[in-house]
Amino acid sequence: MVMRKDLGTAMNVRTMGSGKETIVLAHGYGGDQSMWDKILPYLAARHRVVVFDWCFSGAVKDPTLYDPVRYSSYDAFAEDLTCIVDEMKLESPLFVGHSMSGMIGCIASVKRPHLFSRLVLVGASPRFINQEEYEGGFEMPQIEHLFSSIESNFEEWASSFASLVVDATDPLSIHKFENCLKKMRPDVALSLAKTVFLSDYRDILDKVVIPCDIIQTRNDVVVPSSVPEYMQSKIKGKCEVYIIDTEGHFPQLTAHVQFVEVLDRILGC
Repeated sequence: MVMRKDLGTAMNVRTMGSGKETIVLAHGYGGDQSMWDKILPYLAARHRVVVFDWCFSGAVKDPTLYDPVRYSSYDAFAEDLTCIVDEMKLESPLFVGHSMSGMIGCIASVKRPHLFSRLVLVGASPRFINQEEYEGGFEMPQIEHLFSSIESNFEEWASSFASLVVDATDPLSIHKFENCLKKMRPDVALSLAKTVFLSDYRDILDKVVIPCDIIQTRNDVVVPSSVPEYMQSKIKGKCEVYIIDTEGHFPQLTAHVQFVEVLDRILGC
């Protein structure tokens, strides 16, 4: 087992660029740090940028790093994120979290209010399953079907899932995410999918007191438009919502120029 003090090395932490502002980029389910490749040159030209691979990623070489029991909640990921910030001696960086990483950043900020200066939540959701008076986007039978598809034919599921969640007009980005997905171990993909899609962190939102910005596409099959509105209404810190004119769950891949423009507005560039 990797010691927590060696986490940065195990999780392939890289730093690029320089500037007064430090930005930490955290990828979501099924991805790795290459999900940020299109925007890195723009950001690193003006800022210090830190990227890494979560322990579930196929890019992480140590198979013992992901413990399904420990990572059955986002809290363990939030601990890892805090460890990386401490290990790198980062002073209140801006955190950009895609998908599940958005809520992980929220949890970390609640546990350590001065850990980040600001949160940027990209396609984030506190709960994916519909409930009375809450639209998460999925009914429980749909989630159960997702789990059974991962378990029965992981390769086929990875291909279909990538095509579903990435803008259909961008086949190169679909292929990129599909390749990342297929590098995951199937058992890890299933375990993590249960952690993600069965989670409910709505009660965290009103404890988030630092400034937040939510980035959403105009049509995301994973996160309906009601979710960023709900999050904005619950988060205690100043919170703005930005809608990028693209489809799918990966604006950093499929609309990277617009994505950087939004980040520039957030950063005051």
